[in-house]
Amino acid sequence: MAMKIRLARGGSKKRPFYRIVAADSRMPRDGRFIEKLGTYNPLLPKDSEDRVKMDLERIQHWLDKGAQPTDRIARMLEAAGARTKTERSNPNKGTPGKKAQERAEAKAEKAAAAEAPAEDASAE
Repeated sequence: MAMKIRLARGGSKKRPFYRIVAADSRMPRDGRFIEKLGTYNPLLPKDSEDRVKMDLERIQHWLDKGAQPTDRIARMLEAAGARTKTERSNPNKGTPGKKAQERAEAKAEKAAAAEAPAEDASAE
């Protein structure tokens, strides 16, 4: 059975509240889980100690059994010091999209065309 440590959403509309749970990866996000391991309240300020509460002992137990944390949970564990920080590299994240690149090329061509006649006039 593939285990995941992930977030299960609770709370009302536009007022999210998450439980950190150990669940079978085949179960739906808010479906059946095996054990509740903590809570996460994104509405609280980032420096609040109540924003993320985790039972690190139980989380370590599940990690030792082979459970895989999701990206968000892995970041929370890194912030808590329970997991070593991993290097993330997404070189495509900062590059503009296709249409933005086309606009930039068109702008560069327009600027080059505007400079060319000005240079010809100054050469005479």
